[in-house]
This record gives sequence, structure tokens and C-alpha cells, in this order.
Amino acid sequence: MTPLNRRRLNNFRANRRGYWSLWIFTALFIVALLAELVANDRPLLVSFKGELYFPVLKVYPETAFGGEFETQADYRDPYVQELIEADGWLLWPLIPFSYTTINYDLPESAPSPPTADNWLGTDDQGRDVVARVIYGLRISVLFGLALTLMSSVIGVVAGAVQGFFGGKVDLLGQRFIEIWQGLPVLYILIIAASIVQPGFFTLLFLMTLFSWTALVGVVRAEFLRARNFEYVRAARALGVANWTIMFRHLLPNAMVATLTFLPFILSGSVTTLTALDFLGLGLPPGSASLGELLNQGKNNLQAPWLGFTAFLILSIMLSLLVFIGEAVRDAFDPRKVSGG
Repeated sequence: MTPLNRRRLNNFRANRRGYWSLWIFTALFIVALLAELVANDRPLLVSFKGELYFPVLKVYPETAFGGEFETQADYRDPYVQELIEADGWLLWPLIPFSYTTINYDLPESAPSPPTADNWLGTDDQGRDVVARVIYGLRISVLFGLALTLMSSVIGVVAGAVQGFFGGKVDLLGQRFIEIWQGLPVLYILIIAASIVQPGFFTLLFLMTLFSWTALVGVVRAEFLRARNFEYVRAARALGVANWTIMFRHLLPNAMVATLTFLPFILSGSVTTLTALDFLGLGLPPGSASLGELLNQGKNNLQAPWLGFTAFLILSIMLSLLVFIGEAVRDAFDPRKVSGG
């Protein structure tokens, strides 16, 4: 590790709030990635007549356990459970509900309050809130990461081209960005939702179209500042190609400023998906979504656990991302020197 990177790592660690936020966020994200192993209405492992089955990974018909139907076994059905437990056992995940599982044994009508079976209660369709939060967290973070990556790549390339070539290229690029940023994004999303069924990749494509401008200004400024440095002029005199100068010599300098913005862009991307789901313009109905949970909390004021749960999850996740962003900013700040 170079002395510069070691200093940056020490600066990042010196920001204890951001350092521990990174570990907490990573742990939560890993749990969300393994959602099927944590919250599922199918057992992790089934032992039946001396043979092992993995329902969480493979679909088995009811006849495999002595049942009568060739369809997929419903492991929450007491009849199927009795068949299996007569000659074996079941190993359930920590939360025996998936995000679509409806609990028909509620103590009262849905939405029902927290119980020993449903730790954070159920929504208005009888689905477990904890399971929907775990799956919704995974979708939100993956969407945010994908949107941040795609928009950052496009924004960095656009800013690099404008800043390096300058002149008419920069002038036309800036005018185009001003017009592009003035488009009514919400109206375009409403029109698109009326034409096609919104989905993960559809939303990702549409939001990338309007999110790539976030980093253009930062990268453009760095390239405008560095394009007349001595080493750039020397590279040009030696006949080095423009694209080689841009992405091998200038881009590393611009990436320092760019990386400090990424955690904040990620938090904004997560908020964007949540807002679209809250407005009904996001993922298809029934998808695990934090925005949909917020909307249920608004529509069911008599069930405060719905609104409180969505608010706390979003607050914690976005706060962690902001704290991580502050630590990354400190890590790349040349004025900060840590004694670590």
C-alpha cells in the first residue's frame, strides 16, 4: 500500500462514526442479500425417510413427502408438516415468512399488531412486515447501487469530454445539460407508467436517463483545471492519444472528488425508488418495497407500526450512508492528517 493510500485509510478510520457505519451497513446488506435464508416460507432443510431435501433451493412436489398432489408442496400446510414429521423433520429459517406469504392465523384482522410470530406485525394484506423490510432493503440498495454505478459512468465520461476538449464541445454540452435537467421527470415517469408496466430494469433505465448529470460538473471542473498542466502538454507533444491522456492521466485526479460524492448519490438513489413506490409509480404491486410500506402506514393510521417501521429503516439506512460519505470525504481531504 502506498503512503498516500495508507494516509487515506487512516483518515477514514479516524472518523469513527463513518467507520462503524460502514461495518453496520455492510452487515445489514449481507443479511438482505441472504434474504431467502433468513425469511422464507420454505424450510432450509428437510429430512424425510433418511434423505435430505433443500426446499429453499429446489422445488419439490407434495408427492415427494407422501402427499397426493404433484404441485409444489406447501410447507406451511399442517397436513404437509405432519407427513414430513412422521418420518423426519424440518429446519425453518429464522423468520418463517417470505415477503408474499399471507399469515392466515392472525389474532385479529389485518393489519395486525406485533406478535411472537410477526415481530413487527403484518400489513393490510396479512404479510409479515419484517420479511418485507428485509426483501425491500435488498431491492432498494441493489437499485441504488446499480443506478449510482450507471449514472456515474455516464456522468464521468460526459464531464471528462467537456472538460478536456473545452471550447464548442464544452459550450454545447453545458447547454444540452441545462435543457435536459429542465425536463419534468415526474411527468415523464407518469407517462411511461401508463404505457408500460414499471419494473426494476425499466425504472433503472428511466432514472439513469435523468441522473447521470450529477457528477458532470465535478469531473468537468477537474479536467478544465488539469488539462493545461505540464505533464498533459508533454504527453500531447509526445503524440499520446487524447483518450489515453484523459482516462489514464487525468481521470485518477478527478476520481478523488468523484468518490466523495458516491455515498450521497447512493442515498439519493435509494430515496428516489422509495418516493416512486410511495407514489405508485415504482415497482409492480406486491413487490417488497419500503415506499409501499410507507404508503400503507399513511393509509392505515390505526396501525402505527407500519409507518414507524418504514421511517426507522429509511432513517437508519440513509444516516449510515451519509456518515460513510462524510468519512470518505475526510479520507480524500489532503488537509486532514491522521496520526493513526
